[in-house]
Amino acid sequence: MSAVTSASSGYRAVFRTGEFRPVFAAHLISVLGVVVAEISLTVLVYRATGSPLMSALTFALGFLPYALGGTLLAGIADRHPARRVLVGCDLLCAACAAAMALPGTPVAVLLVLRCAMAFVAPLFQGARAASLTDILGAGDAFVLGRSLLRMVAQSSQLIGFGLGGLLLTVLAPRGAIGLTAAGFLGSALLLGLGTRSRPARGGSRESPLRGLRAVLGDRRIRVLTLLFWLPPVFVVVPEALLAPYAAGLGSGTVALGLLMCAMPVGTIAGELWAGSALTARTRSRITGPLVAAGLLPLLLYAVRPGVPLALAALLLAGLAHAYTLGLDQWYVDAVPEELRGRAMTLLSTGLMTLQGVGMALAGLAAEFFPVHQVVTAAAILGTAVVLLLLAELRACAPERERPRSETGLAAK
Repeated sequence: MSAVTSASSGYRAVFRTGEFRPVFAAHLISVLGVVVAEISLTVLVYRATGSPLMSALTFALGFLPYALGGTLLAGIADRHPARRVLVGCDLLCAACAAAMALPGTPVAVLLVLRCAMAFVAPLFQGARAASLTDILGAGDAFVLGRSLLRMVAQSSQLIGFGLGGLLLTVLAPRGAIGLTAAGFLGSALLLGLGTRSRPARGGSRESPLRGLRAVLGDRRIRVLTLLFWLPPVFVVVPEALLAPYAAGLGSGTVALGLLMCAMPVGTIAGELWAGSALTARTRSRITGPLVAAGLLPLLLYAVRPGVPLALAALLLAGLAHAYTLGLDQWYVDAVPEELRGRAMTLLSTGLMTLQGVGMALAGLAAEFFPVHQVVTAAAILGTAVVLLLLAELRACAPERERPRSETGLAAK
């Protein structure tokens, strides 16, 4: 079924599409399960080893398998039916979580299982994103559906950590991980029974490197991909350094908690506003200006702001994330249907990996420079990078967009 969402119906029309509801519910269950599993696994490994390093590795180990999985498995998203890929990934993750929950599982095996779950995660995300075009169409309904899934991920990060901590007061870590396994099974059931089986897009069996070139070889797709990837590299800098910044201000844990919530709350609010109050035409028109201005609020860090001003800067930077809705539409319009699964997988892979790189570089820079200077420099450098990308995007716009397009990037 294809849905074309009007400005007045917005997100409600997306939920009226029968197949989207189980996709949304499955996403909510699995995201909460992953967050709970990460917290529980961290506690479990720390109790078993007494090593903060080994405990931290349970988080850090996810990045490399995620990057490898997204690169090596991307073609599967197009070569096989989406429902089969999604259910298969969920069942594999359920099996890994169930094995983690078994008493006596060695720490080394726990970490290997954690890597296995991270390895298939980008394939799942790419296949699901591509399948939304089958369920909702490639128009505005797709954009709003993607937005809803992103907002679930953002809010689940906030809720999931609290839920995980609460669960660990009444359950042993392995018991909480067992609930995660049940969540993945529930997600597989929802996707298997709630969505229709559709044929594969028919991607070719080429090497991962050739597949990467097939997506990024197109100039416009390459620039759009970089617009998804690079701004978050700079946006995560203040988030990565919140703890040392709050400590430098002499703030307590309450202030730190507020600072940690500010950008996710702004991101959710910005997407809700753009998705519910603006038409698709308006969202597309403001995408360029929003992405160009998205890092400017972080320039407030130049004056080493106190908590209230830092909160405002982070909230405004989050609100600017509303540009993603317009960028989603540009991207799905640019990518050929037979490459959508691969392209969406690579998109999520690069986004996650580069955010990790951005956090690491932020921490490294903060070893040599004050935190407020690191954030200010990131805002300046990031804005320059975005402006260059927007100029390149304008240069490679289709001819029909040049005179006066809805993108806001047309030549004058």
